[in-house]
Amino acid sequence: MNQKKLYFSDTFFSTGKTDILTEEEEKIGEIDLKSMFSSSVDILNGKQEVLVSGKFPMLGIHWKVLDRDGTELGKLKEKFAFFSKKYSYEAYDRDTFFIDSELFSKEYVFKREADEALIATFKKVSGIFSSAAYELDNHSNTLTSPELIAVIMGVNAIQKRNNSSNAVT
Repeated sequence: MNQKKLYFSDTFFSTGKTDILTEEEEKIGEIDLKSMFSSSVDILNGKQEVLVSGKFPMLGIHWKVLDRDGTELGKLKEKFAFFSKKYSYEAYDRDTFFIDSELFSKEYVFKREADEALIATFKKVSGIFSSAAYELDNHSNTLTSPELIAVIMGVNAIQKRNNSSNAVT
């Protein structure tokens, strides 16, 4: 599943399965959006086997990315920023990465912290009233596409959490 460009989406109620597609619109896997009451996701291959999962732990504020055995691969955190959207992803025993986007942009850049090497880019390709859909362009030999998809779905979950808490206040 380490294709260069992949397309995938959330659903309106954040539940059910959505396809992971190549540029040629070939289905190579799915995202299982576990429940509308939680933000957890499983990234599945074409054989319906779990490759990677992502979730907020109970009462946690950081998005955890786990392998198929439940071992933590890394942790996604939102960083404080005034005129941009910033996140960091600590891939345990591998590296730390930054995810940046201009405040009103739908495009994100994923770079390694140490040397600022480009790891991936992703962008929202959906309309304003539809579910979030993303295009991932993976340039990494360190992070797999399933792991990057789990991180991107974490960014999406953090943004949805922030939007719902802003709506309440």
